[in-house]
Amino acid sequence: MGRKVEELRLSSKLSQTDLADEAETRRALISEIERGEANPTRDTIVSIAMALGVNPAELFDQPR
Repeated sequence: MGRKVEELRLSSKLSQTDLADEAETRRALISEIERGEANPTRDTIVSIAMALGVNPAELFDQPR
């Protein structure tokens, strides 16, 4: 999930701080998620997805 969040964030030209502000969470949590060091709550996942303009399920899509 972390790589997908980072990929979507970068393609949206958002910094971690920008994404954290939009998702109403901490920048450090965004960083931890991207590094695979955090297990975000369902609410946080939904907030991040909304901030990125995607369906929450898309955060879990793996390249085939």
